[in-house]
Amino acid sequence: MKILLTGATGYIAKRLLPILISKGHEVVCCVRDRQRFDFSLYDSDNISVIEVDFLEKDTLKNIPDDIDVAFYLIHSMSSSIGKFDVLEQESAVNFRDYMNNTSVKQVIYLSGIVNHEKLSKHLYSRKAVEEILKNGSYHLTTLRAGIIVGSGSASFEMIRDLVEKFPVLIAPKCINTKTQPIAIRNVLHYMENVMLNEKTYDKSFDIGGPDILRYKDMLLQFSEVRGLKRRVLVVPFFSARIASYMLFFITSTSYKLAANLLDSMKVEVICGENNLNKIIKIELFSYKEAVRLAFEKIKQESVVSSWTDAVLGSKLEKGISKFINTPTHGCFKNRRSIAVSDESAVLKRIWSIGGKTGWYHASWIWRIRGIIDKMFGGVGLRRGRRSKNKLYAGDSLDFWRVLLADKKEKRLLLYAEMKQPGEAWLEFKIKDNILYQTLTFRPVGLLGRIYWLITFPFIVFLFKGMIKKIAKTE
Repeated sequence: MKILLTGATGYIAKRLLPILISKGHEVVCCVRDRQRFDFSLYDSDNISVIEVDFLEKDTLKNIPDDIDVAFYLIHSMSSSIGKFDVLEQESAVNFRDYMNNTSVKQVIYLSGIVNHEKLSKHLYSRKAVEEILKNGSYHLTTLRAGIIVGSGSASFEMIRDLVEKFPVLIAPKCINTKTQPIAIRNVLHYMENVMLNEKTYDKSFDIGGPDILRYKDMLLQFSEVRGLKRRVLVVPFFSARIASYMLFFITSTSYKLAANLLDSMKVEVICGENNLNKIIKIELFSYKEAVRLAFEKIKQESVVSSWTDAVLGSKLEKGISKFINTPTHGCFKNRRSIAVSDESAVLKRIWSIGGKTGWYHASWIWRIRGIIDKMFGGVGLRRGRRSKNKLYAGDSLDFWRVLLADKKEKRLLLYAEMKQPGEAWLEFKIKDNILYQTLTFRPVGLLGRIYWLITFPFIVFLFKGMIKKIAKTE
């Protein structure tokens, strides 16, 4: 069958796509930026990619009319605290109106469990989107999930940061709210098996694992799986706002995402009764089993997607392709080159930069810069990288975003997502046994120029040492 996969570079879609391809389906992937889709990850001729921004109606004409099933996997939770619900509803209206003019038989929407009268802004938005999609001329199947447990998910990585770094955890009282987490594998199994299943048409199903747990229990069971002894202290006056700032500073999550997640934690998220398990036979993984499976993926270096894949800034939201050609006018540049004896070894070191490997020279300065970035509301260094030695366009790399990662051209181009009065690009390129390293900074106003002058001595020290370490000349 022909399937439309929206949000194709997102956390869920990147895991669903290989499953759909393995079943022989033809998949049309919707992305806002074609440059972020890496065809090399998929050995199939049944994939096509179209650029669509559901907030811009004119781009929807790129969607083919002969679609059988469409997955609606568009969420804006990490983009803005104030207006993500407005954006989600506008996208849903545009999607519904366009799909009404296609041959699509079924739309499958992954939502959140909304079985409580008082909903968080996040869950209220998911419910509103479902109501919009219901009014289409197609059959709608809604799967409502709570916490999804999988390597790279925002909630998993946030819990991992807390449990592995702190023996005693101080938490607000919402830590005692009950929830019903579900393994990512179970979510994908449900999504695959509701396709064109008439028994699921025009219905909503809550999906969850076998365990109903407090968020506190999730932390403690996670620590058991990791072989760690942890205590959780609930402090009544510890507000969600303070907790959001704490999560922002000590975990890899952004403040916007932390605030929205904590807002959702105030509401009990437990599955209502439904007959989906009678329609689709499935073995549900316990929470502990889901955590173990996630760490197996991490150990195998096979984490398919991560919440950090989402771009966390207005500049790159419309696509990374506009930033691939670094500017030349009104910019400061620090260019360096050095001869290399083994291009393949140097390329390997370039592709392993950042994360646990670090930046090869004066790591303490990079750490300080990461702390300063966090203090000013930036991402800092805690995002790390998804794989030790693989990079793809769109990946996060500490406080950089990968714009281009082409091993054939021997070129890696990064864009800075740190807080600074300007924009920065960092490029590595190897040609004719010469390694070229270029830092480009485009200042904004007088403050940007002052910033460059103040940081220039550190730039010279850092990048001079870094290129030598990468080339292994010292």
